[in-house]
Amino acid sequence: MIQISQRIQALSPSATLAMSQKSAELKAAGVDVINMSVGEPDFNTPDFIKEAAKKAVDENYSRYTPVPGYLSLRKAISAKLLRENHVEYAPEQIVVGNGAKQELCNVLLACINPGDEVIIPVPAWVSYVEMVKLAEGVTVEVYAGVEQNFKITPAQLEAAITPKTRMIMLNSPSNPTGSVYSYDELKGLADVLAKYPDIMILADDIYEHINFVDEVHSICEFENVRDRVIIVNGVSKAYAMTGWRIGYMAGPLAVAKAVTKLQGQYTSGASSIAQKAAEAAYDGPQECVEKMRQAFERRRDLIVGLAKEIPGWVTNVPQGAFYLFPEVSSYVGKKYGDREIKSSGDYVMYLLEEAHVACVDGEAFCAPGYMRLSYATSDDNIREAMRRIREASAKLQ
Repeated sequence: MIQISQRIQALSPSATLAMSQKSAELKAAGVDVINMSVGEPDFNTPDFIKEAAKKAVDENYSRYTPVPGYLSLRKAISAKLLRENHVEYAPEQIVVGNGAKQELCNVLLACINPGDEVIIPVPAWVSYVEMVKLAEGVTVEVYAGVEQNFKITPAQLEAAITPKTRMIMLNSPSNPTGSVYSYDELKGLADVLAKYPDIMILADDIYEHINFVDEVHSICEFENVRDRVIIVNGVSKAYAMTGWRIGYMAGPLAVAKAVTKLQGQYTSGASSIAQKAAEAAYDGPQECVEKMRQAFERRRDLIVGLAKEIPGWVTNVPQGAFYLFPEVSSYVGKKYGDREIKSSGDYVMYLLEEAHVACVDGEAFCAPGYMRLSYATSDDNIREAMRRIREASAKLQ
């Protein structure tokens, strides 16, 4: 008899990947589906980064890399953190892995014991809760809805802390909401956490360069908690390098050593060629980042304007990332023919089958009643998708 471990049976499949797969299957069957479910820039990797990868191939960077990554890449990341975030992390405090996703999971596996509590502000990215499960920790969700711009308050954070709390996961700009914590809002959270020296802070900063505010801040900036902050970031979003699979963690030396030990036993070092490409991304010209950021801001303005034309949707104005997260519970209880919408998940499936637009149910992000749309697609796709959604929604009575 084949046995599947309990840890795997306890995990939920990724809802975003599942919806993307359904969209692909419909497309393969000849259906004109607009996929707004996947969180992936639709731009190509900048040419100077691709050239660096080609050069690495020609120079025979084809052997195993050091488990924590090439020293030259870790030096480039260290310089980036000092230049852009004004924090000092030595190369020895940095570990490069197969995407920011792996480094998030590595940190949790390296730091969380069974029964430890991990605070997660929700709505939150689909994988956070599942990663905590994998580490045998206990998730403590702190909810902030659209009425508070999806951002938790210091009072909410303090109320969630118990003697078992060992970590908080913060994501700003946020997936799925696009919300960005201001300097003062982060300071408020940091001041609470400063009173609890046993709580580590895992800052997922992967969307930091896709922002529509004057300046994006990270909780790593605050002296009173800096020695407990673990930053996770990577090249996927800012440089349109999702498939290259390069992310990193930067944090206390003890955590970096623990992550290196773990990574050394199950993946070892990340791709040699992708690492040299990432090094070029951090060391090279940054105009490409700003150009993509401007395109995302234009698309944000476009989709927010179109969303206001859909009756019953309640949405904020995202300040970063490339997602819209409307509250759509007004459609629960409505019908089209024999079909009744009983949940936001039903509404999302109705839009896929009736409007041929793929979105993701908010329940996957610990926020039933909402749904996520990615606007990392063309202006024309955004206009057409929102037209289809508006017309399909109007049929529900």
